[in-house]
Amino acid sequence: MADKKQHNSRIADNRKARQYYELIEFFEAGIVLTGPEVKSLRQGQMSFGDSFVEFKNGEAFIVSMHISPYDKTSYVVQEPDRARKLLLHANEIKTLTTKVEQKGLTVIPVNLHFSHGKIKVEIALARGRKIHDQRDELKRRAEKRDADRELARN
Repeated sequence: MADKKQHNSRIADNRKARQYYELIEFFEAGIVLTGPEVKSLRQGQMSFGDSFVEFKNGEAFIVSMHISPYDKTSYVVQEPDRARKLLLHANEIKTLTTKVEQKGLTVIPVNLHFSHGKIKVEIALARGRKIHDQRDELKRRAEKRDADRELARN
């Protein structure tokens, strides 16, 4: 059985998310995709860019996530930046919607991964960081890296 389903392997990470946002609470959601989009994701052809989650009529959609068109297909018109529906429980959508509306938070995708053969998106409730907070975070990481390097030498 050479073609077993992949378990918990990452497709892509949103590295800018941790830099520009303070991540508060995490959720895992399914995502509605077409066949060629899945094949394109298996090749790793996607980009988060400035994607975020938008709520409309009690449903959640991920907006401006770019999945490159799969080059070996011709029967499906592929729109790389279309809004894709997220599969969440109704109570999770209600919770996220109220927190976004009341507290001025946003919901962003953190990573895309396989979970038991299905493609899942990890999303996070996030608060935007100010520029000085970003600088402090970069400074703290550099100091930690230097300290770890010194410990490794000794």
